[in-house]
Amino acid sequence: MTPTKTIAVVGATGATAGGLARAILTDPEGGFACRAITRTPDSAAARALADLGATVVCADMDDVDSLTDAFGGADGAFCMTTFWEHFSPTRETTQAANQARAAAAAGVRHAIWSTMEDTRLWYPLVDDRMPTVMGNYKVPPFDGKADADRFFKEAGVPTTYLLTPTHWDAFVFGNGRPQPGPDGVLTLVIPLGDARLPGIAAEDIGRCAYSILQQPDRYLGTKVGLAADNLTGAELADGLSRVFGERVRYQPMPVEAFRALPFPGIDIAANMFQFIVQVPEHAGQRDIAVTRSLNPSLCTFDSWVEQARTRLATAVAAR
Repeated sequence: MTPTKTIAVVGATGATAGGLARAILTDPEGGFACRAITRTPDSAAARALADLGATVVCADMDDVDSLTDAFGGADGAFCMTTFWEHFSPTRETTQAANQARAAAAAGVRHAIWSTMEDTRLWYPLVDDRMPTVMGNYKVPPFDGKADADRFFKEAGVPTTYLLTPTHWDAFVFGNGRPQPGPDGVLTLVIPLGDARLPGIAAEDIGRCAYSILQQPDRYLGTKVGLAADNLTGAELADGLSRVFGERVRYQPMPVEAFRALPFPGIDIAANMFQFIVQVPEHAGQRDIAVTRSLNPSLCTFDSWVEQARTRLATAVAAR
């Protein structure tokens, strides 16, 4: 009988890593066990994973020793960071370095590092076509992750580098949710113009990661880009109208006008959209065919709309 392999999942109570945890836990014949790593082992999300059979372990991305202990004996690890929790690219890079060093110390044989492009390869810091923010970055949540790629290489950790797109769930359950305009109509205000935004259901990111972990010989040392669809702002708003059960209006906005809006982090978001719109390689590196090969049950946007509508209605009824 083949021994069960343990996958340590950082951020397992979140949307994307949670998808990986659930993919492992709902595949009893897969030969993998889930070790859910979280700072909040007593949270409802952690308890839900434990109910499915996960081993929940407390560790902190800022504490390399806790991560080393959490990774101990694991065959694989899913490593990630969340810029929008703290708005610090240097902290994000340090957290990634901690995970790389912990994975090396624990002898992890296959890590997935959820990374992004270094936008400074297209827009150097001296290039005024895109404002430099936070001193050394163009798009901090992209650039900080890209800076951290080297830590996995330097630590000698066998790694797959995963490029993810926007997950559609953020437009319903996150900060991208449409807001009422002056006339009361829900409005999706983004500087996308007529360009297309690569996207995916958050749960499917985890399912694809699970498939990669099942095929280490094929994906070790490679970069894999995910997407389920490339949608215009109008198409996205049409789907969100069905989710919310009322009209959602798409309001494209010039990036400079968007950058001037009075919201925390708007300069970062503006640069991010500018990069997505102006750099075709962003979409080009996220391959729908590859994504579907990793997850044949990949959720289409229309299918996600129906699922999100049900989830939203359930959440509203539970309030």
